[in-house]
Amino acid sequence: MSRLLNAGRPSARQDAKSKFSDLAGIEEQRRVNFNLPLEMHSKLKIYAAKQGLTITQVLTDFIESLPNE
Repeated sequence: MSRLLNAGRPSARQDAKSKFSDLAGIEEQRRVNFNLPLEMHSKLKIYAAKQGLTITQVLTDFIESLPNE
């Protein structure tokens, strides 16, 4: 059987990950999930919309403003 075909997820292979990120110039990222009360989520969503930003942009900007320790 040919070695060109390989079962499994290409993203699960370590060599595929490093080649893709190297070629694309993508910074390694981590997903962050957490729960918010509905009222807080609404407040965040409204704030982001009024600023013309996404929730991700608002939270990223906030985290970037934190002091380095």
